[in-house]
Amino acid sequence: MNYFFVINARKFKQYLFIALAIIFSAAIIYSEQSNVSVFMNSEPSAIYSVQTEKKVIALTFDISWGDTRAEPILKILKDNGIKDATFFLSSPWSKSHPDIVSHIKSYGFEIGSHGNKFDNYSSLSDEEIRNEISTAHGILTELVGKEPNLIRLPNGDFDKRVLRIADDLGYSVIQWDTDSQDWLNKGVDTIVNRVVSKAHPGDIVLLHASDSSQQTHEALPIIIQQLRAKGYQFVSVSELIKQTQVDTTPVEDQAMKQIH
Repeated sequence: MNYFFVINARKFKQYLFIALAIIFSAAIIYSEQSNVSVFMNSEPSAIYSVQTEKKVIALTFDISWGDTRAEPILKILKDNGIKDATFFLSSPWSKSHPDIVSHIKSYGFEIGSHGNKFDNYSSLSDEEIRNEISTAHGILTELVGKEPNLIRLPNGDFDKRVLRIADDLGYSVIQWDTDSQDWLNKGVDTIVNRVVSKAHPGDIVLLHASDSSQQTHEALPIIIQQLRAKGYQFVSVSELIKQTQVDTTPVEDQAMKQIH
């Protein structure tokens, strides 16, 4: 009787160990599935930069008014062999300057939306937000011949609703990690130093090609030269996003007051 009991006890321990192992494994699988589910269902976020060790950087230019700064900037990019950059165009400006839009397109630069009315979209109703993004989408698609899928909101202003609606309409919201502050016109050296000192792999740089930014075309060749000297390659925002996982910000309201 005692011998029979010892054999069963050993088997019982083996069975118990196997059962615990199965339960533990199942718990790990469930946890991983839960994590994937949470990630897949996470709310949309704005893209500020990309996490990568490659020395790639995206120069981006916002345009919402004026007709004297865009062409010189396009020429500088071309003369310096920059084949990839991203321009965010407001739809009213684009309708008024189809020839410049055509030039941006002919140079092969990426074109994203800068919205329709230059309002803080976080102050609009859901219907108004959807209408503003959709209106700009239709105008830019007609002018460019291609549907944009990147948007930089006017003033860099957004909230959770704006991010959600933009995502519903097929857009990625693009912000920036390095702000040149060229629109403040504090001097060429200041613009250059801000960009070059803050630049990092996977960076998105905010510049402007509107007439309000009077020194960008002077600073741009120096920025390109100094970043190249540091080993950087210039890519579009879309190419940058393809590099690796994007660095997003938590879905919090943000109102970035900029003059474009």
